[in-house]
Amino acid sequence: MPELPEVEVVRRGLERWVAGRSIIDVSVPDPRSIRRHALGVEDFRGNLIGATVLDVVRRGKFLWMPLSDELSSSAEPHTALVAHLGMSGQLLVESPEQPHEKHLKVRLSFSQRADAPEELRFVDQRIFGGLFVTSLVPTSDGLPGGAGRSDAASIPAEAAHIGRDPLDPHFDMEALHQKFRARKTGIKRALLDQAFVSGIGNIYADEALWAAKMHYARRTETMRRPDTERIIHAAREVMSRALDAGGTSFDSLYVNVNGASGYFSRSLNAYGRDGEPCPRCGTLIKRETFMNRGSHFCPLCQRLR
Repeated sequence: MPELPEVEVVRRGLERWVAGRSIIDVSVPDPRSIRRHALGVEDFRGNLIGATVLDVVRRGKFLWMPLSDELSSSAEPHTALVAHLGMSGQLLVESPEQPHEKHLKVRLSFSQRADAPEELRFVDQRIFGGLFVTSLVPTSDGLPGGAGRSDAASIPAEAAHIGRDPLDPHFDMEALHQKFRARKTGIKRALLDQAFVSGIGNIYADEALWAAKMHYARRTETMRRPDTERIIHAAREVMSRALDAGGTSFDSLYVNVNGASGYFSRSLNAYGRDGEPCPRCGTLIKRETFMNRGSHFCPLCQRLR
């Protein structure tokens, strides 16, 4: 499943190629990929054709494109095209002459621009992802919705409950610390709760906990402020490194999150390294079952006190 760095790579690619362009046509070869748009294909097309993509915004793993409507007198966008990548979703910027991909689900045609291809294609083999148009609502704190150039204090209604991610400049460390203290659960379970802090999945939770020398079952009610700061700083550092790796390994025209290169696997210290020596102390990394997945940690560096 794509995590924050992979989705941010997609956001930056889309920002470069589609922001500021108008949508002139929409085709939906497979309606299953717009199933979250309850009013169907024609309403989906009607909401998009003629609209301009103002920006590409991300909070955690949630990605959306605020839309302007030429018929509206309001300067603030009220709707957005949301992209949910699922496990295998890809957003590809292509020329119309390029052959259609085998698993092409949705195709958007954009106004011409001399330096940019004209189509954005959503390709999804497993059909867990999809696109839909939705309303924007005010953010609860009155601050910009997420990463992007826009300073609009709005967010898709479906994402209003999602907490800010560690790379968000408006992330509130003290508010998160108070949530940790009140929750009374294990720290990894709290890190994976998108209502607490968004964008952290299983891979980067394991990596951040390893970097912070913290056991995944550490109780959140025992967290001191320096502990909260340590784990969030570790999450920021590991995701920033992953973002750098993803940003250099992807072709900006081929905005693809379905590949191992996006997870900078050669730089992982704990995740997926069960039975290998810990890069810090040499103790063998251990894997334990956790929430129907696994937690990878060093029994020495990350002792449960």
